[in-house]
Amino acid sequence: MCIPHQLFAFPFPGLDLNQVGCQICSIMSVESTKPRDACCSKLKLFLASMAFAYFAKAFGGAYMKSSITQIERRFDIPSSLIGVIDGSFEMGNLLVIAFVSYFGAKLHRPRLIAIGCLIMALGSFLISLPHFLQGLYKYETSMTTSSTDNSTEGNLPCSANRSLTHIDMDNLADRADCEKAAGSSMWIYVFLGNMLRGIGETPIMPLGVSYLDDFSAEENTPFYLACIHTVGILGPMFGYMMGSFLAKIYVDIGFVNIDSVTINYKDSRWVGAWWLGFIATGTIILLSSIPFWFLPKTLPKQGKEKNQRKDLELNTKPEEDQFLPDHDHEDKEISFKQMAKDFVPSLKRLFRNSIYSLMILTYLVLVNGFMGMITFKPKFLEQIYGQSASKAIFLIGSLNLPAVALGIITGGFILKRFKLGVIGAARVSIAASIGSFCLLVVQVFLHCESAEVAGLTVTYHGIPEVSYEPQTLSSQCNAGCSCSMKQWDPVCAYNGMTYASPCLAGCQTSTGAGKEMVFHNCSCISQMIRPSQNTSAVLGQCSRKSDCEQVFKIYMAMSVIGSFISACGGTPGYIVLLRSIQQDLKSLALGMQTLIVRTLGGIPPPIYFGALIDRTCLKWGTKNCGGRGACRLYDADAFRWTFMGLVSGLYFVANIMWLALYGKIVQRQKKLALRELAKEDRDEGTGANGHANLNIDQDKDEMEKESTI
Repeated sequence: MCIPHQLFAFPFPGLDLNQVGCQICSIMSVESTKPRDACCSKLKLFLASMAFAYFAKAFGGAYMKSSITQIERRFDIPSSLIGVIDGSFEMGNLLVIAFVSYFGAKLHRPRLIAIGCLIMALGSFLISLPHFLQGLYKYETSMTTSSTDNSTEGNLPCSANRSLTHIDMDNLADRADCEKAAGSSMWIYVFLGNMLRGIGETPIMPLGVSYLDDFSAEENTPFYLACIHTVGILGPMFGYMMGSFLAKIYVDIGFVNIDSVTINYKDSRWVGAWWLGFIATGTIILLSSIPFWFLPKTLPKQGKEKNQRKDLELNTKPEEDQFLPDHDHEDKEISFKQMAKDFVPSLKRLFRNSIYSLMILTYLVLVNGFMGMITFKPKFLEQIYGQSASKAIFLIGSLNLPAVALGIITGGFILKRFKLGVIGAARVSIAASIGSFCLLVVQVFLHCESAEVAGLTVTYHGIPEVSYEPQTLSSQCNAGCSCSMKQWDPVCAYNGMTYASPCLAGCQTSTGAGKEMVFHNCSCISQMIRPSQNTSAVLGQCSRKSDCEQVFKIYMAMSVIGSFISACGGTPGYIVLLRSIQQDLKSLALGMQTLIVRTLGGIPPPIYFGALIDRTCLKWGTKNCGGRGACRLYDADAFRWTFMGLVSGLYFVANIMWLALYGKIVQRQKKLALRELAKEDRDEGTGANGHANLNIDQDKDEMEKESTI
């Protein structure tokens, strides 16, 4: 059956894909003795399979990123620990990437990719397991009645909390039993599952890209890579969309009465149905493994099918012997022992390549900034611009990621349209990097006014004053209530100020139940307003001022434009890397790049970003068994300068390194051009450039030491 070529490649004006229409396939299928044409080739099947695999792995990875906030709240852990969990994906890569990249290039690459997809699916299912092993989610509240009890009429917040002040779970002898019952260490399953995802993802990029580059025409490789990455970017879009949708669904949906839940999805204690998404992503990844089981170990080089077809008519060798790539001139299989013996010398040859080494360092710095930003950007939008976790995730998935997809395909089109070489590709990458950095610097200075929370960001009299000390939550207006300073159950007063709990607002009575509960006769509110005004409060934090929405729109517009510009340099930068290494070292080079960048650029950033962000926390939550839980409120200005300042600094260093890298690329290309010119002179026998030839031979020796192509 002939499959239309539109299923495998995006039609784009001005791009000759050198493909034959499926009408020709139908005609030729009549003659059973002739092989199928290019549109039915296994290279296209591999291209489609790779695109689906990229989609699936990106779908799972993006959903993991979108669920970071939900996981942090569900297990009541700080941002630094959630950074360790997020970095476990790269830890999994670290365990196997070097061996998979080197030995995998000499084995059956499609089947190794299929095995990796199976392991990724298993990891996704393991991440969702804690939901079924631990009890129902009990969020932090200052109310004496159970969150499942609708009868809260007449609750006395101020007097009720007097009975709570002597309870301190930190001093209870059975705290260990309490934590065991609450399942506080269940986050380990998430850690291990994410590590399995990292192990399974390892073969897809280095083996898949090298397989495609080996058997596709050189001029088509940039476009094919752009197509794969463009389809792959749909994965994060769907992942973030699903994360946004599930963030609005309560974690224990179907097990509790939702009407009895007193918080909504905008509350910092809310936990969405994060576990459902990992079941869905695991299923998609499992399906993506199927096509790779049916692909051969080798394929004919694209553009040379006709010559190989003639050989097929005269040759009766097995299929795998007929379709050997050009550079694979050995007929006998290389033993595992020989491959292991060549591993260290190959590494030495690879890292003598100065351009490759400098490019790895540049990517390392860039990935540090990117990983820190993408991990905590939803939290940044929550704390700086007052957006809910669901809306923040939705905006990233619906605005930033499409801009990235368009940027990737644009970068590939620019390379193809203008037929840029290595130097041209480097120029596009540098221009994109500098442009996105300039927009990033402007974003540092965009912000909204901090949320007004009595005792934390303002005094009880409304004077701006940030405090990291819990004692400032106490005031004369709530002194008679003997409130707990650890509780976080915010209420919004009609004067626009948020109080950490009804007790700390000095509220004497309450009416209603669930989300409709209203607190009355609040002494702390009455001292801020005239006696005739309303002294009541409702559950939840107050909204930001109206001008914040306008500032947020400007920020998102600049963020989207910056994402597009930055993505335009992605494909050209990748081509620079591919064209700077020897053919036989390609898989190893891509694998080592993944190993180094993901080890030092993927594991540390979420951890040190999270640790620095934790230092800006104003109000920590309290676990069910006592002790510090997840942060509920941050110092917005300190958060902004820490987060955006660190990202901008890393991108600045990366731009400096890009400029140095560009100088090395230009210098090497000049040597290569001079070498080719001298070779032409020798072939013509002119002898006019004898002295130049001597210099070229010296350059050749030097370049061979650096393992250039």
